[in-house]
Amino acid sequence: MSFQNRKQVILKILEEKGEAEVKDFAQALDISEITIRRDLQQMATDGLLFRTHGGAMKLSLAQMPFTFANKTAVNAKEKDKICQLAAQQIQEGDIILMDCGSTVFKMCQFIKNKRIKVITNSLPVVYELMNSQVSINLIGGEIDQERQAVHGRIAEEHIARYKVDKAFLGVDGISPENGLSAFSENEASITLAMATHAKKRYFLCDASKLGKDKYLVFASLQLVDTLITNATAEAVKSYEAKGVTVMCVDA
Repeated sequence: MSFQNRKQVILKILEEKGEAEVKDFAQALDISEITIRRDLQQMATDGLLFRTHGGAMKLSLAQMPFTFANKTAVNAKEKDKICQLAAQQIQEGDIILMDCGSTVFKMCQFIKNKRIKVITNSLPVVYELMNSQVSINLIGGEIDQERQAVHGRIAEEHIARYKVDKAFLGVDGISPENGLSAFSENEASITLAMATHAKKRYFLCDASKLGKDKYLVFASLQLVDTLITNATAEAVKSYEAKGVTVMCVDA
């Protein structure tokens, strides 16, 4: 396969996944890792992708603030599985809320071809869904440059104006004992506003978030209709005992 053809395959993989490792590209193309590293370096030089230590990242993702891009890259494969399962819960015509979490952001790749409306406070979500089948409603208010998100009282009032079918939310910590917790009041306020004005609430949490309590505890588990996670069946029993519906992705 020529370099030009390999380049198209590499870009397609990054478009679908956001990022991938050298071994993933090599397996998909059935070529050596040495060749892939050379291809990725050339494509990075040409401005087509962002070269990471172990592979490559979609350029639009790399252009986000460093902290957000880093968060998105953590547990990427697990987050992809969680988001793929979450996307399967969305029907054509749904109106959904998506927050600014790094896990929720990764849902974008799985919903681009759905005829739905997305209401979000996340600038990366807006950027990623532009020129797709999705209709976008950007929440107004103060922009947090580090989080690339809109927060504040005006943002919460904006959310309250709409009737929404489903909310897809992230959280910094979730435990059976203390419920939901966040690192900041802004994050907690937006999560509460979105959850309050949705008919059904899905929380997308990789296993690292479970059993953790962060700086600000802001809601009980009663706010959670469905928890989508990659945690083991044993690890989620205590959440199910609290009345939470849990969907576990395949390992």
